[in-house]
Amino acid sequence: MQSKMKDLLALSTIPLIMTLGNSMLIPILPDISRRLGVSSFRISLLITVYAVVAILLIPLAGYLSDRFGRKAVIIPCLIIAAAGGAVSGAGAWFLTDGAAYWTIMAGRFLQGIGAAGAFPIVIPLVSDMFKDEEQVSKSLGIIETSNTFGKVLSPIVGAALGAWLWYSPFLAIPILCLISLVMVLFMVKAPKRKEKVPTIKEFIGQIKDVLGKKGRWLYSIFAMGCISMFILFGVQFYLSENLESRYGLHGIIKGLVIAIPLVALCLASYAGGKVIGKHKRRMKWVGFIGLVLTVVSVAAIIFVKQIYIVLGLFSLGGAGIGLTLPCLDALIAEGIEKKQRGTITSLYSSMRFIGVSLGPPVVSLLVNSGQGLLFGVFAGVGVLGSILMLVGVRPKEDQSGEPESAEQGFDSSRIHRFHSDAEQMHGRLGLRGMRRKGKT
Repeated sequence: MQSKMKDLLALSTIPLIMTLGNSMLIPILPDISRRLGVSSFRISLLITVYAVVAILLIPLAGYLSDRFGRKAVIIPCLIIAAAGGAVSGAGAWFLTDGAAYWTIMAGRFLQGIGAAGAFPIVIPLVSDMFKDEEQVSKSLGIIETSNTFGKVLSPIVGAALGAWLWYSPFLAIPILCLISLVMVLFMVKAPKRKEKVPTIKEFIGQIKDVLGKKGRWLYSIFAMGCISMFILFGVQFYLSENLESRYGLHGIIKGLVIAIPLVALCLASYAGGKVIGKHKRRMKWVGFIGLVLTVVSVAAIIFVKQIYIVLGLFSLGGAGIGLTLPCLDALIAEGIEKKQRGTITSLYSSMRFIGVSLGPPVVSLLVNSGQGLLFGVFAGVGVLGSILMLVGVRPKEDQSGEPESAEQGFDSSRIHRFHSDAEQMHGRLGLRGMRRKGKT
């Protein structure tokens, strides 16, 4: 693994930069709205267009990386993401009003294309680099740490850059992408892959086969992933809008405040991964507790206005989402055979991006109708997620097919292995002779 540290360092810049490239815009969205003279809803679409493109292109990018190589997809996609940031920055810098808005949207569209073929391809590339699964898990731990760091850093960096020059976050994107591009070009040596690549027809057939056999609980997990990201990005957008208008917080202070629930999410996610181990029933109940915490927190916000209590409740909700997400990851890792996990991973990632794309515009439409309606919607979808966890996910056995026991050892790297199995989306998806595992 030591011989690959330069490769991992270069690859870890990709999730960091892709996360920054999207989430650091959230704290400056109200300022962009004022400067361009457009509504909050139209500004929220700057987040939505990025996510929608990713929803559509993540599976295709994975398939292309299998045919033409990981770096052959990552490098052009980093260039496209850089170009998207440059287009958005130029539009904001040189144009005004509607012309600036639509140019920024075009740049965000390009950036979404680049993002779809960057971070998602890092995961299987890391899996290709190592034969030992433990090394894969440790390496993906580095990649996920970079992604987590990006989540916390994004609102702070975005607010700081926006306080200096409102469109500077757009201009930062091509600079960051080019740094990552140079590092990947010269520091990453992608191994050649020998597996046979499935045709598009085979790929689609394999998806239908998996969902036909395990669809009941998988659809529930897809929905819960979508709901979690819907609430998370909706809350971030709400905070960005209201910290200025209601509480008078601006600049870096605003960014730091938005980061507080994200810190809670990251800490809870780490703790949740430590607790659940390989126990499917534990995954279900920890995930259920996380969803309940989220529901309680967003429902309670309806009745309070004090900033400290609001932040405390948002942090509680962030912790709830942080508990839920690793459980969903692990349920797929433990309940789906290895050759199938890549397909499911791609679908699950796309469903999470649906939540990302819906959160900000829904908040922009409901926020003027009253806090009760907005957070009532959040609580309602959270209740739906809790019901799906209770009814749709019914774990009976552990990975070995034997009843769970307290003596079973814990391997915290299972969460990271879930991500490593995205590799299977790109060439290890053959289902012939597939043995069917026990029901989840």
